[in-house]
Amino acid sequence: MTSDLREARRRPLLDAAVLTGAVGLAVLPLVPVYGAAAITAPALGGLLVGGGLAWVAARRGWGVLVTAAVTLSAYLLLGTALAAPTLALARVLPTPEAFALLLTGTLTVWKQVLTLDPALGSSGNLLVAPYLLALVGSAVGVGVAVRVRSPRATWAALVPVVVLGVAVLLGTKVTVLPAAAGVALVLGLLVWASWRAGSLARRRLVSLTVLLAVTAAAGGIAGPVLGEQRPRFVLRDEIVPPFDPRDHPSPLSVFRKFVKDWEETELVTVRGLPEDAVVRLATLDAFDGVVWNVAGSEAAEGSGSFRRVGETIATSVRGETTTVELEVHDLPMVWLPTVGYAERFDFAGPRATDLAADLRYNDATGTAVLTGGVPAGTRWTVRTVVPEQPSDDALGGARAGAVTLPAPDGVPDAVPLFAGELAGTAATPALIARTLEQGLAERGWFSHGIEANDDYPSLSGHGADRLTTLLTGELMVGDGEQYASAMALMAREMGLPARVVLALAPPDPEDGEDGGARAGDAEITFTGADVEAYVEIAFAGHGWVLFDPTPPESKTPDDDTPEETSEPQPQVMQPPPPPEDPVTPPDDDTEQPRTEDTEEQIDAPWFWAEVLRAVAVVGIPLILLVLPFMLVNAAKRRRRERRRTSGPTVGRVAGGWDEVLDHARDLRRPPPGTATRREAAVHLARAFASPDRTPGDERLRRTGRVGAPVAGLAAGADALIFGPGEPTDAQVEAYWREVDAAVGAMRASVPWRQRVRAQFSLASLRARRRAAREARG
Repeated sequence: MTSDLREARRRPLLDAAVLTGAVGLAVLPLVPVYGAAAITAPALGGLLVGGGLAWVAARRGWGVLVTAAVTLSAYLLLGTALAAPTLALARVLPTPEAFALLLTGTLTVWKQVLTLDPALGSSGNLLVAPYLLALVGSAVGVGVAVRVRSPRATWAALVPVVVLGVAVLLGTKVTVLPAAAGVALVLGLLVWASWRAGSLARRRLVSLTVLLAVTAAAGGIAGPVLGEQRPRFVLRDEIVPPFDPRDHPSPLSVFRKFVKDWEETELVTVRGLPEDAVVRLATLDAFDGVVWNVAGSEAAEGSGSFRRVGETIATSVRGETTTVELEVHDLPMVWLPTVGYAERFDFAGPRATDLAADLRYNDATGTAVLTGGVPAGTRWTVRTVVPEQPSDDALGGARAGAVTLPAPDGVPDAVPLFAGELAGTAATPALIARTLEQGLAERGWFSHGIEANDDYPSLSGHGADRLTTLLTGELMVGDGEQYASAMALMAREMGLPARVVLALAPPDPEDGEDGGARAGDAEITFTGADVEAYVEIAFAGHGWVLFDPTPPESKTPDDDTPEETSEPQPQVMQPPPPPEDPVTPPDDDTEQPRTEDTEEQIDAPWFWAEVLRAVAVVGIPLILLVLPFMLVNAAKRRRRERRRTSGPTVGRVAGGWDEVLDHARDLRRPPPGTATRREAAVHLARAFASPDRTPGDERLRRTGRVGAPVAGLAAGADALIFGPGEPTDAQVEAYWREVDAAVGAMRASVPWRQRVRAQFSLASLRARRRAAREARG
């Protein structure tokens, strides 16, 4: 009695501990959404408050309405400090504004969590989501488990599962220790539910642990391979689709508009720009043969995606952290000027809230947009990380970065030929990039093509036709638009991940230009004349490195082009030229880039290698999962065959009776261990009978046939074993046919689930092993 009383007192505490811990594991997918520092207080606070109140309410016998009222009061009073600290007095004391946002947040916070890009931080009432999930989940789970005394209390195990489902839907493509947390959650809840239902057994716990270990191992092996090219489904991507840059014209296509129409127009003022930094407008990584454009996440992993951002933006870029102030004067486009890789945006002015709602940021490219356009007068402060540009010595033999970018289409033939001519002998990725940059800058000439007396035209555009003219014409003439496009494509052809950057750069003092501040000064005002196009190439261990292949603006073809002189040659009579071949008109428009449509041919070795890989990925986990059952079944078949065919005939008869007893053990209806054969037969006849069935039931007719065969087997075994002489082989075979009939009748008398479970049960194998040890000892 004392032991039962002690267990009754411990049970509510154990119930509360298990359910609270399970809900805590279930909210782990929200850690990357908020950041560990921000989510710790509301999650732990919600767990302790909800679980504690549910336990106290059950102990004191509070009704459901009283418990709900107390929980709501605790949610409001403690929620100010835990879930809305930025709205509390001294980050602790409640305020009317905090109460209002806590109440409205129960309905509105879910949309905010799904439409803001992580990490959300602790601003406003965003922390209401984890606080509410932890509070309500622990309160309901612990309340059901503690209040219900019957095995129906195991339904409380579904509460953490529901919380986990909500957390996963609100989460991101990454989570915290998914395998370990998942195994711990499932194992803990199943063991607790078995214990509360009174069916917990040591062998079940071991089997469950082994099964979960095999499943986790199979998932760890197959998951990364099967999901290699399949990004995880994220609800936030479906509810609020990311900003699609393809809906807007290429920023690089308006390069000449900057230098022609906005040459003297004040575009943006920047305060606190670091030395040698540029103001990024757009990062372009997709080429379609006509223009470079900004790709989205659907194109390639390295292109990133434009998402709404929370209070802070996580970045893995290393460099100088600084704060830069920007103000737009006139910039009629959606691209928001940025510096480096932003960690936080703070807009100023009466429209700050609306501008923050329109902001979309791509942390992979450091590019930002305002979906409604950038209005004049927009002011904001950005806390950013400006990566240091490594020297050639620092790059050394660094490998090309492992970045996946969209494959370029419609690349003209002149690009790979010219790239090979410039950098064909370069030994390292860094040397290839630097050779391409210097080769274009040294061989090329600079011209915006807007001068009236320009003898060497420099057309706008950067598509396949314009690049062919640039690289194969009599004189290489262009500006940043053409040279950046050409170098990026040549770098791609040489195996380097490259992209084009459209930016505003402070005037270089060496260019001799007047006016304008220099980088590092307090304030710089940029005009259209300051637009530049650069190339970024990714290197392992260094990130994206900036290259400028454009010749200096002072190197113009008008003044610096050397005049070629010709030496007179003696007049020699030349033979008449041969007749020309007839000219065949081209099939396609030569002004448009062409791509050859070639049929894809399956590389047989590669194809079969992929097939074998898929079979291995799917088959190995299945084999690991099915192998234990196959081994048990094989052991039983081997045992039966050995009993029937090995040893003297007396032993084979005794083995037949043992086979009947083992099947009874696996069907969970064994006779007593000390019973004789005849007593065991009586027990089996009763155990496999169904007296509660109606007389006409087929099940009763089947179970009625169990007693007679088993009784006959018991009597036959005694007669053959203790009778005179040895049984013949024919008698043994006849006896085993009766064994098979009796076993079939026993199996037919139980439900199909019990038959399947008995097929793979270890009960008879363990019993024989235990009997063998006792006989030896």
